Amino acid sequence: MKQRACLFIFVYFAACQPLSSSFPSTLPAPHVLIETMTPSPVPTLTLTASATPTIEELIFPYTIDGLRQHDFQSGDIHIRSTLEENESYTSYLIDYPSDGLTITGAMQIPVGEGPFPVILMNHGFFSRGVYTSGDGTDRASAFLAGHGYITLASDYRSWGDSDIGYSFFYSGLVIDVVNLLNAIPSIPEADPNRIGMWGHSMGGGVTMKVLAVDSRVKAAVLYSPVSADDSDIINRWGVGCFGDIAEGEKLIGCNSSDVIPSDLPRNLQDAYRFAATDANTLKRIAPFYYLENIIAPVQIHYGTEDGRIIGGTPPEWSRKLNQGLIEADKQVQLFQYEGERHSFIGQAWFDFSGRTLRFFDKYVK
Repeated sequence: MKQRACLFIFVYFAACQPLSSSFPSTLPAPHVLIETMTPSPVPTLTLTASATPTIEELIFPYTIDGLRQHDFQSGDIHIRSTLEENESYTSYLIDYPSDGLTITGAMQIPVGEGPFPVILMNHGFFSRGVYTSGDGTDRASAFLAGHGYITLASDYRSWGDSDIGYSFFYSGLVIDVVNLLNAIPSIPEADPNRIGMWGHSMGGGVTMKVLAVDSRVKAAVLYSPVSADDSDIINRWGVGCFGDIAEGEKLIGCNSSDVIPSDLPRNLQDAYRFAATDANTLKRIAPFYYLENIIAPVQIHYGTEDGRIIGGTPPEWSRKLNQGLIEADKQVQLFQYEGERHSFIGQAWFDFSGRTLRFFDKYVK
């Protein structure tokens, strides 16, 4: 199974940090916002054929409450080809439907009869021009598959060979992951009642939003996660890119985790711009302010040297989420890895993998 670090493209968002870099080794202290909020009740919206919906109406589908009300459209997982076969598991290239899009990904099924528990693997940011299915999750997927777990890694929309679809504040990626969760019963060897989730960097942010909108996940591991507070992400990397995805990733100063096509209605583009700069709206988008929704135990891992270059995630973000979960009276474990950066190597990787396995064995298997 291939093991490689994420390739780093100098834009103001990259959720995977390379193992070495020529960029400056230090940055100013990250701007971390810690606020309290009592989420307001879900607004009652009356969407009509009017050409003048309000900004609140336009943005509601991308909020936590809006995603909880989303009509998820999924189907069966389809095997495209066999990628690898060994004594422990077989790896496949797959696709599945997600709200009218075809999403690709990777799947590993252990040798044996099953039914096996399932871990959904959420990858971090990669430049779409170099990303291939399984990048960012392959090491962990191989390890977990070797210990009796089916692993499923969505490419998300616009990565890999997936169809292109827009996404505000990771919402499209969240929808793709929930639709993959919905497709698990189509795997004969899978136990759809035993599901865990693993997320690296941007994938950690996707994982937290899934946990805030779906209660089926039994346990979640966050590895060098982005902040669960979208305002922290925007303060560090900026708002999404407007226009073509390939061109957007070349720009300095735009957060190409979200690319907003120029052919979207102008009022929707304007609503995104407003939401990305309005503190109150961002609170309705961020899972940090909906931690009361979290049911699954959460395990967080971070390196003390992460975040020193712009592509990394500051340790403050992991500590902030840990404290928030403690204050919300949720089950959480926090592990610090001295001297590690965004992607762990050597003994730190083995320690992280062992803790991850024991955690999933306890709460999922």
